[in-house]
Amino acid sequence: MNSLFKQVSRSKLAERIFNEDQLRELLGGSDARRHALVHRALKDGSLIRLKRATYMLGQRTSNDAIHPFVAAQALLPGSYISFETALAYHGWIPEAVFTTASVSPSRKTITYDTPSFGQFSFHPLALKEYQFLTSVDREKFGKLAAFVAQPLRALMDLVALRKERWSGLDWLTTGMRIDEDRLLSLKRKDFSALRPVYKHKAANHFLHSLENAILTNKGAVKGRLADD
Repeated sequence: MNSLFKQVSRSKLAERIFNEDQLRELLGGSDARRHALVHRALKDGSLIRLKRATYMLGQRTSNDAIHPFVAAQALLPGSYISFETALAYHGWIPEAVFTTASVSPSRKTITYDTPSFGQFSFHPLALKEYQFLTSVDREKFGKLAAFVAQPLRALMDLVALRKERWSGLDWLTTGMRIDEDRLLSLKRKDFSALRPVYKHKAANHFLHSLENAILTNKGAVKGRLADD
């Protein structure tokens, strides 16, 4: 076990993703010494580089593993988990998702391929001012946390990203394989919260049309129950 691993594992950085400045403060000494320690640790796998100057300890057990959502926040601070990634997390879509996808506060799409977590993608959206974290929750993953979009926010972010136009519920229930009961669980307040979020008319029209379709379906379900 090398010196860097020993020092980091005994510090508060052991359970976190950390950057070059934090490592410099912990290890002290000259830059040359620190670079040598980092090189050796990367080579033997006791340190993992997620991107330039961003690291985590290797040789973890399943009990202290860092969640990919937490890693995403470290790779691009200010982002939040959304799109199919958040929909799968909430159990809204059945398919496994192999890229951890987030909404980015920056103006360009960024991707990272990492040895431990696979691919991360970060996408900007046309959002109105001060609405970036509307319907986004802070979720705990062990001792750490990450921001994750609520189901409707994740769905509408996907609509905005793909520039999808409303074509009825079939795209959701057949194309996305979202269970109709999930859609019927949405409430007026979920839609109201998102009305001021998106800049593009197509996204807002989709939101309005989806709300009307769900309210109509809820009314039909109540009618069937009353007839039984």
